[in-house]
Amino acid sequence: MPPDRFIPMAEETGIIHPLTAWVIDTALEQLCRWQAEGIDVSVSLNVSPRNIEDHSLEEMVARALGNFKVEPTRLTLEITEGVAMAAAAARALHRLHEIGVRIALDDFGTGYSSLLYLMRLPVHEIKIDRSFVSALATDPDSGAIVRSAVGLGHNLGLRVVAEGLQDRLAETVLVEAGCDAAQGFLVGRPVEEKEITAFLRQQAGILQIPPETLTQSV
Repeated sequence: MPPDRFIPMAEETGIIHPLTAWVIDTALEQLCRWQAEGIDVSVSLNVSPRNIEDHSLEEMVARALGNFKVEPTRLTLEITEGVAMAAAAARALHRLHEIGVRIALDDFGTGYSSLLYLMRLPVHEIKIDRSFVSALATDPDSGAIVRSAVGLGHNLGLRVVAEGLQDRLAETVLVEAGCDAAQGFLVGRPVEEKEITAFLRQQAGILQIPPETLTQSV
């Protein structure tokens, strides 16, 4: 069952809070195991708007980081652009920033960002929405939007990640635009923990794994 089906149900029934806590704990526990093996990675987690709105996320994150003794910068929380732009989210994002975790603006380009507001938010990276990336090979307007997003992000000192990369033509455009990293089926499909751990073990002695989960520098 894809997230866009079960997450709304979790939010409606109220189980989103224990579910979020479980996801954070599970991710950090796995991160600790990887680091114990000498695998240099970080993890990224998508966050429900409900956790931002009721400010429950800050306590969950602080508790989990303390329990697992994980460096806060090893954790990136992905917040959708629409949620981040809401006034109520500012306090939560600044508190998370104070804790030390990284903040990524997800689905960038699909909301109605105020540039001034964006500059005031403690965001470390923006993730260009997959709808633009998937159309790079056929739609010149998407290419213009992606190049503009990359330029904007870099001018603000942010890391820029492209979502939904699936073909080489799109990859070429992203490289030419100077995009920092990409994720998508061209990089790799979702796999079980055992398979990704084997891959990371293989790579650990060959190259330095960049600080993100299942993304590839372009």
